[in-house]
Amino acid sequence: MQALETLLARLESLVGRAEAFLPQPPAPIDWRATAFRWRTGLAGHGHGRLEPVKHPHRIRLDDLLGVTEQKAAIERNTRQFIAGRPANNVLLTGARGTGKSSLVKGVLAKFAKRGLRLIEVDRNDLISLPEIIDLVAGRPERFIVFCDDLSFEAAEPGYKALKSALDGSIAGPPENLLIYATSNRRHLMPERMAENLETTHAADGEIHPGETTEEKISLSERFGLWLSFYPFDQDLYLAICMHWLHTFGLDEKTAPGVWAHARQEALQWALQRGGRSGRVAWQFARDYAGRLGK
Repeated sequence: MQALETLLARLESLVGRAEAFLPQPPAPIDWRATAFRWRTGLAGHGHGRLEPVKHPHRIRLDDLLGVTEQKAAIERNTRQFIAGRPANNVLLTGARGTGKSSLVKGVLAKFAKRGLRLIEVDRNDLISLPEIIDLVAGRPERFIVFCDDLSFEAAEPGYKALKSALDGSIAGPPENLLIYATSNRRHLMPERMAENLETTHAADGEIHPGETTEEKISLSERFGLWLSFYPFDQDLYLAICMHWLHTFGLDEKTAPGVWAHARQEALQWALQRGGRSGRVAWQFARDYAGRLGK
């Protein structure tokens, strides 16, 4: 009898361990959240789920300087979208640290009360786009699928999934979902000099390499709105530094000596970081204000 009880206990323990590796039914989604992350199952298998973001990064559009035209364009497109009017998927490309991701977070902060929601999807999880579309189709909210720092290598499964979701699937895109993506590459994939040559035979044996180039370009062309971002000059970089210092409580009128010293330190900070950008300006202001106890 004791041996039987021991065997049953072991079998129960084994079943419990096995259940941990089986796909679990998705938990109910808290649609009250304004931002979500898409999470896949164990090792990429099983049901994916929308995980609410408890503390979204809230950025005011007014705090983003040097990108006036880009800000106006994405704000206009998003306003059309939440009003139920036609709007485009958006591709934001260009220099690093110039506000591409911040603009997307900024439109969420501005329009969340009007029903806008953000779903962040990693590049490796883009293959789940059809599942995400099915989840949000028919919901009263308006969803932006956000793909940050997007780039692909050849033959990645997410590449084909994104192309189909943008424009190419037999199923039409839901009217309550758009895709906003940021990238440092205009065409989202590596390009080579040989692809620009009018050749009919490539070194690797491909007969029509020009068709490969067309394939690479075809993804970015499926975004209806392109926004380009460029490196900041010194004056703009300093203006952004001063804006953030003012936000942290440093005022030129009340602390002129500190203000002048901050400008010099801001330039040295940019030299150490090897470039000027909005991100570098924000990091400098946090450091400088923190040292002064602000």
